[in-house]
Amino acid sequence: MFRRRGRKTHAAGSRPRRGWRRPRLALPLVLLAVAAGVWFALPHVPGLLGLAKEETGAPEAVPPSAFRGSSEASGHPAAAAFDGFNNRYWAPRKPGDGAGEYLECDFAQPVRVTKVVVFSGTSALKDEFLTQARPARITVTLTSEDGEETSRTIRLRDQAGQQTFDVRGADTVRARLTVDSAYGTGEGRRTAVAEVEFFGHRS
Repeated sequence: MFRRRGRKTHAAGSRPRRGWRRPRLALPLVLLAVAAGVWFALPHVPGLLGLAKEETGAPEAVPPSAFRGSSEASGHPAAAAFDGFNNRYWAPRKPGDGAGEYLECDFAQPVRVTKVVVFSGTSALKDEFLTQARPARITVTLTSEDGEETSRTIRLRDQAGQQTFDVRGADTVRARLTVDSAYGTGEGRRTAVAEVEFFGHRS
């Protein structure tokens, strides 16, 4: 019972019969599928590479070409918030918390916005920063070339200097920053914004 069966031997001069094997179609089918995928993907490769470059490349400054405010105090126009200097500022005409007042700007060509930088108050200098009210909360609304709007509410710290926020919008042609509330309000005080900057990629 412990003996192994001997292997079947064939008579001298005879040729063993091979069993039928299925043709191996799996590999050719896979290669055909890969080739078809590459063929259909080729037209989209430049766009995909461009998107990857935008996502991994450092954003650049994308300054607006036109700007306006809901209202302007004398000597403090909307242009002061987009002039590249943070020692001049925009303020609305009426004193108060500035709720509902806004800054709006246009871009000469559609841009992919990724970040918004805000210098709150009248100046980036601490000794000048507190001379007027400062925004506490702002709603940023980005309008795309096809009219679609994307909004995000940002909360600012009550401190002098640059504050950066991730705000994203594709094919943006217009941006509006609406004041929702403010710090340091009081009689005769207006809500001031020293500078607004946009960063992203040009389309």
